[in-house]
Amino acid sequence: MIGLLMAWAVVGTEGIPIPYSPRMDDGITVVLLCCFFLSAYVLSRSRKFLLQLLKDFLLHRERTSIFATSTAADMRYLLLLILQTCILAGVCIFNYFNDIQPELVRHVSPGLLLGIYIGVCLFYLCLKWMLYSFLGWIFFDESVTTLWLESYSTLLYYLGFALFPFALFVVYFDLSLQLTIIIGLILAFFAKILMLYKWLKLFCNNLYGGLLLIVYFCALEIMPCFVLYQGVMQLNSYLIIKF
Repeated sequence: MIGLLMAWAVVGTEGIPIPYSPRMDDGITVVLLCCFFLSAYVLSRSRKFLLQLLKDFLLHRERTSIFATSTAADMRYLLLLILQTCILAGVCIFNYFNDIQPELVRHVSPGLLLGIYIGVCLFYLCLKWMLYSFLGWIFFDESVTTLWLESYSTLLYYLGFALFPFALFVVYFDLSLQLTIIIGLILAFFAKILMLYKWLKLFCNNLYGGLLLIVYFCALEIMPCFVLYQGVMQLNSYLIIKF
């Protein structure tokens, strides 16, 4: 009997592994801290420029292109904000799929998975930028297309600021999946409404043009979101099989 007890003490029992949670991941914490310091740095250096962009977006002023009048430092800050938006969107996507497909992190490293989602967001934004540029080149004059690209960029900058507290809540405050989806849909809906508002201001001259523009808006803004979601789902399935 004593021998059995000693053998059990030496061998021990296998513990139950703790399920992966983003809130316990030091890598996620470092990413969010970097985004916080990046936002603080950009706001301290380029706050007036960002406020001017916001005023131009809301008031629809006819002016010289911001791309032509901004300094190189301002453009670097803006590119950093777009990168931050992609990173925070990647964190939110990572947390969402960790909730609905927890087996993903058992097959793929969390860091690699987060990097893939961030890359998907960057690819999606670059693709939309090229699509807007191509359609603007075909159907509109250069000045209007430039104004739309500036407005789209401004929306991305401020979307990054909005995504930061959202990412903090979904990672560290254990929001239910239903509440996470509702808040995410509200943010997406608000962003799309602002985009539609800017489309109508820039491209609509009459009622018929407005109705046609809404159809184009659904084709270029709503449908790609569903395609992106299905694409990420297929990517997840591939990663599970591959790894």
